[in-house]
This record gives sequence, C-alpha cells and structure tokens, in this order.
Amino acid sequence: MVEWITSPGLTDYETAVQHMETRAAAIAEGRADEAIWLLEHPPLYTAGTSANPADLTDPDRFPVYPSKRGGQYTYHGPGQRVIYVMLDLNQRGRDIRAFVKQLETWVIATLDQFNVTGEIRDGRVGVWVRRDDKPLTATGQTPEDKIAAIGIRLRKWVSFHGISINVEPDLDHFTGIVPCGISEHGVTSLVDLGLPVTMEDLDVALKRTFPDSFPSS
Repeated sequence: MVEWITSPGLTDYETAVQHMETRAAAIAEGRADEAIWLLEHPPLYTAGTSANPADLTDPDRFPVYPSKRGGQYTYHGPGQRVIYVMLDLNQRGRDIRAFVKQLETWVIATLDQFNVTGEIRDGRVGVWVRRDDKPLTATGQTPEDKIAAIGIRLRKWVSFHGISINVEPDLDHFTGIVPCGISEHGVTSLVDLGLPVTMEDLDVALKRTFPDSFPSS
C-alpha cells in the first residue's frame, strides 16, 4: 500500500529531509507503508552530490542546502510541486535504472493529462518540452525547456527525494543557479506554457497516472 500525504503551505527543507529519512528507514524495517509526499518549499537551492560550485551563480539570493540526492543544483519554491517518493525497491525490483525510468514515465504521463508532451534527453536529467513558440537556437535547433527535475537517493533499497514539477513558480528564481549544470537550455512551467493549471489539478493527475507507471503498486 502506498500512502499519499499532502502538506499545506510551505514546508521547511531540513524538516522535510528529516521526516523523509525517518519514513524511509521505517519502510525498510517493515514498520511503515510506502509513501508519496506532495509539498512546496520556501525559495531555496539544493546542491546534489554532483554539484559544481561554479554553477551557484548567486549564492546570497536564497538559502543553499547540501543534499544527498543525485544530481547538481536545483531550485525549490512556491508554485513548484515537490514529490518525495519513498518506495521499497526490495519489493519492486532492485534496478535503479528501471526505477528512474518509471519516475520519468510517471512525469510524462502526468504532463500528458494537460496535453503537454514531455520528453527525455540523453545526457540531460529531467523532463523537457520543445518550445516551438521560441526562436531557433544559435545552432538552428528548436529550443527545449526543463519542466521537471528528478533526483533520488536509495538507502537499504528504499528511495527518498524524488521529483519536482513546475506549476507556477517564479522562473526568475532559477537564474541564481545553472539548473542541473545545463546552461544552454531554459526552464518552463505549466502556467508559462499557457495552461491555467493549479497545484490541485496536478495532484489529481499524479494520482491518476501513478498505478500505470508503477504497476506493482
């Protein structure tokens, strides 16, 4: 059984990490159900295990927290749905690559609920959308913007950290970092794409698409 938890308001980052790690440990020990935690954070940057200090271009703008998740720098803030995924891969198969693929599939299926085509790109973690409404890049390519980030950690084969999907964050807040170490592409959100989507709309879509993305749920 997977418990869905939704926190109102803004959740302190360090408090969230503590709760996440405690829950993941309890899941590993068989004392708690798997969980999906939906929340928002106040404006902040997190530095994953591969973060390059040079990618923090405005270190005084918001608090910066080291994170044990994989990946580089990421922004979290109001208007962005953070989805902390605490699932037991002991029961679901000990295959990290397949698990990340499931997370990507889940995000893409969720975006499809709003007629947004999310895509995966080799060498670029996360989910991307083509911006045919923008001018071609200097190399003549169609611009692509990131709409969702993925970064996880496993402990005793239980996952924590997870996904963030941009619903209506202040996109200017991303300019204090090089998001995920990728400077040649932009960042977008559902509202930036012209869709009047609310956080509640996204949550409904996440719950609707979860079972098909994680068939053993």
